[in-house]
Amino acid sequence: MAGKSVVVVGGTRGLGLGVARAARDAGARVTVVARRVEPDQGIQGDATDETFAEKVLADRNPELLVVTAGAVPAMGPLTGQTWETFSTNWHTDVRIAFSWLRAALRTPLAPGSRVVIFGSGAELRGSPLSGGYAGAKATVRLITGYAAGEARDLGIAMTTVLPLITPGTAVGEAAVEAYGKKDPEQFRAGLTSTPESVGAAIMGLATASDPMASAYVVDGAGLRTLENRQ
Repeated sequence: MAGKSVVVVGGTRGLGLGVARAARDAGARVTVVARRVEPDQGIQGDATDETFAEKVLADRNPELLVVTAGAVPAMGPLTGQTWETFSTNWHTDVRIAFSWLRAALRTPLAPGSRVVIFGSGAELRGSPLSGGYAGAKATVRLITGYAAGEARDLGIAMTTVLPLITPGTAVGEAAVEAYGKKDPEQFRAGLTSTPESVGAAIMGLATASDPMASAYVVDGAGLRTLENRQ
């Protein structure tokens, strides 16, 4: 990754920060994109804005684009949700994925570039305490697959990564609190992912010589293709 241009959308915290740090450690020229970031540390803007996404990609022309940005879901049973809270991730995570995938195709990125969109392991078994989060993330994977089909003729590889619950991130801590209420520490002890391990896994994926699979599950043990997650 030495000298290569990398854009990390949502790269100021959580999994995005883990990816950005891993890319910098690998010698890449990293641009982080976030709603709140100092001008000398990245590009500030609304990740759901399609025009903004196109401007960033045209300016930075990344060889690796990683999109981790999304909203922290409102946690609680269905009876405690409103449509506004339930649909939060549909209006943020899905729209962010759509905006950056569309921009990568319209710019377009250079042949040989790679795009990694973060979904969530929540879609594998559902997530009854996080409203529409699991469904939104499943849709993120679907539209990444649609974009990947269009990207092949352009020589751009696209894939979805589904991280499992990761302590030390805003979404991960919300999940620990919601699902580990009976024994939070025991629940936390069974979780292997860290932002650092996920960042390292993404760098491994970005530098692999073999083609990317359509989707991967990632935890502390590394990447597994979605088809072989068991």
